[in-house]
Amino acid sequence: MADDYLHGHHESVLRSHTWRTAENSAGYLVPHLAPGLQVLDIGAGPGTITIDLARIVAPGRVVGIETTDEILATARSNARAADAPGSLSFEKGNVYDLAYDDDTFDVVHAHQVLQHLSDPVAALREMARVCKPGGVIAARDADYGAMTWFPAVAGIGRWQAAYRETAYSGGYYPDAGRMLKSWAQQAGLADVSATGSVWCYASDDEVAWWADLWADRVVHSDFARQALERSVADRDELELLRTAWQDWGSRGDAWFLVPHGEILCRAPG
Repeated sequence: MADDYLHGHHESVLRSHTWRTAENSAGYLVPHLAPGLQVLDIGAGPGTITIDLARIVAPGRVVGIETTDEILATARSNARAADAPGSLSFEKGNVYDLAYDDDTFDVVHAHQVLQHLSDPVAALREMARVCKPGGVIAARDADYGAMTWFPAVAGIGRWQAAYRETAYSGGYYPDAGRMLKSWAQQAGLADVSATGSVWCYASDDEVAWWADLWADRVVHSDFARQALERSVADRDELELLRTAWQDWGSRGDAWFLVPHGEILCRAPG
């Protein structure tokens, strides 16, 4: 099964993904990690979270998987630059058909992955297959429909609507955060614990960073391509969305909240 990743790997996307750490993106999982555990990180992207996980569980084995050679090369380069543990590796893989035996890993983790899949329940079942009985399955996803901001720049509202329409029309789930608990139950996972956490961009530097990367993403990333292909927006409107992000980012009182859903589950068995 091949899904068309909505963001792609444009520089503006990697600028966002490289900011992510275990502390700011997997805090709900970290207390359940310990040295020696075997971890699979699905959708590792540039690898910054994966590198942190490897440090926490060293000398345990950590494998980060991605779908393209380009982003795998980036992750490996980042791991070398960070002097990551030698027990860390990055491999090509597909969450619907993982190339590992049953009951291989103690922890299977996916950050901002399920929202981009056409069948997240099937993905969770496959994650459970490679997880040892009683092992931890963890997932965290944003909820685009619940994102909120100030001041109420009209174009940001149109961005939110266009993003959600582009994702849903492709068969994906931009509001995945609120759906994780239900998907875990449908997948037959055990001891499902659902929580939530947020990213908040409020300082001048944070606002400028968030606004600049989205001003670029709405015209350069795969979101722009898919919005055009699905007739959600035309080039002129994408440029208006870019201007809206620049406008919002210039406001001294700007504030943006990104809510996330999280699940911690146990593999059946």
